[in-house]
Amino acid sequence: MLSKKQNLLETIRGGNPDRYVNQYEAFQMQMATPLDIKHPSFLQPGQTIKDPWGITFTWPEGTPGQFPVHNAETLVVKDITRWKDYVKMPSLDFSEEEWKPFVEVANQVDRDEYFVTGTKFSGLFEMCHYLLGIEECLINFYEEPEAMHELIDYLTEYELKHAEQICKHYKIDALFHHDDWGTQKSTFMSRDMFREFFLDSYKKIYKYYKDHGVEVIVHHSDCYCETLVPEMIEMGIDIWQGAMSTNNIPKIIEEYGNKITIMGGLDNGKIDRVDWTKEKVLAETEKMCNLCGTKYFIPSSTIGLAISIYDGVYDAVTESIDIMSKKMFK
Repeated sequence: MLSKKQNLLETIRGGNPDRYVNQYEAFQMQMATPLDIKHPSFLQPGQTIKDPWGITFTWPEGTPGQFPVHNAETLVVKDITRWKDYVKMPSLDFSEEEWKPFVEVANQVDRDEYFVTGTKFSGLFEMCHYLLGIEECLINFYEEPEAMHELIDYLTEYELKHAEQICKHYKIDALFHHDDWGTQKSTFMSRDMFREFFLDSYKKIYKYYKDHGVEVIVHHSDCYCETLVPEMIEMGIDIWQGAMSTNNIPKIIEEYGNKITIMGGLDNGKIDRVDWTKEKVLAETEKMCNLCGTKYFIPSSTIGLAISIYDGVYDAVTESIDIMSKKMFK
């Protein structure tokens, strides 16, 4: 029986996996840095906080996660042409002593079984609309492109500093990076606009990780992004996590499977709801596994961590994938 790590590599390389990679089982996420001790940024349902960038977040009960709060008082960037007056990157200058407890946790991971996985939540596009508000952000791509390029360059600089620290201290094998680029039905911008504003920055970021020992890059975007798959490949993404069933996943696998693996297909909007049952979860899992096959596909709920909104749903998905592994791998 292959280790969880080896089974994932066989899956994404088109080799001979002996079962489905079961959701996030191969990844040991290193979720925190010393910055999180000084400025906690992960909420619990019902909480509201202000993060180190000055962005106010809240997590309403019964929703998938935290959301930015945008009003006259909380909006960080009041005027994109003066973004430098408002946006100041948090310091990542921490002593080795401050890093020590985090490094000790990473060092306990069995690297033969798991990928030690660095995490980066709130990617470049999300940071733009968190700082500006979604409407202003999208409008400014048209009306103030120069200022938007400057802001994105600044955020890219921070991402590279963050990458340097987690590669140095955790010596990560994989990266799990969040940035949602669409709705359930479409991307937030055209391919041309996406390429203009974000492609080069992500190529720099993901190249840095690959140049510093990262074997697998997982990008979370739980939405429709089918039209951006060529850009994902060009950036260096190995696994697109969060792909909703509104994407034509079998077609993507057929066309691009030797270049990118799809992780998802089990929309939380369908299975992670108040009226969920194990039977419904199994039926949806069986449908997607039959459609997508056994290579270049990792069945998973589309949510961006090993969690669910309703207690028991994530475990039910895990059980359903185990059932399908016994059927599909013989």
